Amino acid sequence: MTDLDDLATLIRSGAPLIGIETDDESRIVETFRHAIGKVWRPLYRWTITNGLVRLDLELDDAPEVAPDASATLMAIKGQRERGVYLLCDFHPYLRYPMTLRLVREILAREGTAAHTLVLVAPKLEELPPEIQAVMVRYAPKLPDEAALSKLVREEAFTWSKEHAGRRVEVDAKVLATIARNLVGLSLTDARRVARTLIHDDGTLDAKDIAALGKAKFELLNRDGLLHYEFDTASFADVAGVARLKQWVSQRRAIFTGDTRVAGLDPPKGLLLLGVQGCGKSLAAKAIAGGFGVPLVRLDFGTLYNKFHGETERNLRAALANAEQLAPCVLWVDEIEKGLATSTSDDGVSRRVLGYLLTWMAERKKPVFLVATANQVRELPAELLRKGRFDEIFFVDLPSENARAEIFRVHLAKRRIAPEGFDRNALAHASAGFSGAEIEQAIVAALYAAHADAVPLAPRHVEAELAQTRPLSVLMAEQVEALRAWARERTVPAD
Repeated sequence: MTDLDDLATLIRSGAPLIGIETDDESRIVETFRHAIGKVWRPLYRWTITNGLVRLDLELDDAPEVAPDASATLMAIKGQRERGVYLLCDFHPYLRYPMTLRLVREILAREGTAAHTLVLVAPKLEELPPEIQAVMVRYAPKLPDEAALSKLVREEAFTWSKEHAGRRVEVDAKVLATIARNLVGLSLTDARRVARTLIHDDGTLDAKDIAALGKAKFELLNRDGLLHYEFDTASFADVAGVARLKQWVSQRRAIFTGDTRVAGLDPPKGLLLLGVQGCGKSLAAKAIAGGFGVPLVRLDFGTLYNKFHGETERNLRAALANAEQLAPCVLWVDEIEKGLATSTSDDGVSRRVLGYLLTWMAERKKPVFLVATANQVRELPAELLRKGRFDEIFFVDLPSENARAEIFRVHLAKRRIAPEGFDRNALAHASAGFSGAEIEQAIVAALYAAHADAVPLAPRHVEAELAQTRPLSVLMAEQVEALRAWARERTVPAD
């Protein structure tokens, strides 16, 4: 059913009070204008600035009623012909006894016609319980891909008219991707984003997709519960993890919707376990790069709130925002710290876990969940059971070949020619080192070279490796226990 059909059905059913939360008030007004044509009732809109104005007739007469809430409700109550009244930003006045009483009498149809009141506001919060008990909440449908694709073409045509007929350069495949990524925005917000992308340079190409992801995130993440990761790594920046790379590449087309295969649902998520510093976070970023979608990070620390119910509300809002950003990758780093159950938090952590598990099982939008963890024994058993994640990968200490590649990546990153170093010898000397420890050895070697006022040389790196004790030595028992646990229970990432 369309928005028109839904609203017409609500009005015909005699719903006395409808609540609509929206930032796009003009779209709601236009939708009601068209819906009224199906039920033949007068339509009015009230604002504190303009008072009560009839919308279904072209009338230029000034409102005869003062714009204050009580006078407006008295006028509505006195109307003998039942009508539909859009009350915009009216809910703050419901805290006054006189206003509340009048609204209740209209809703109860005490001595008045069977009117329908519609509360329209960006947020309908702290409503009196007697109002909430009779209010039907209505959520307008967001535009689909077809409507958004049409919108982008309209904006391209408008730009062309404003620039002496010069055509907007549009890649058809990019246009389809942009329309798909605009899903989750209202028409007003989508038009604003599309206009920005086009007016930037008069083209729609691959670079606009990244800009779109950032703009969409800024529009949706008003609560600040998610963090947008602007620089997603490519798989070329991740040494090793060959199995993980192959796993992602096999599923990219299905996840992004470029390919649809009967019986195959889009992949839902991965759990990355491993030794600290071995590249789990980099792998999470690379997965987003591999899928070619935005990456957003959920920090459980921002969710927890001392007030009852607020933590759960924050989690619901964060996951809802992630779904509106779909397709995307949602990264939860060190998930065990956010889901560690405790008996001293009044069950908050259990409720958070329960809602997260429900969302993981029931979500329909293409949000790929990547969770990373260091302490597997602290993870709840419910999270690890089969079906929660598509796969559980273990990111181990890098092999000798992977370490040689890590040296190449970090030397090149600092504009140092890797060819001047015997990377095989360095890889052999760094046995037991994680990728993070290798990077820090190069950083420390650069400091030593700077102190000697000479360019970085292999001897500087070798000296730092010789005097560094990696985590695999400092915490040998714990690291080996983790590797032993994962050996028979997880899939090696490399």
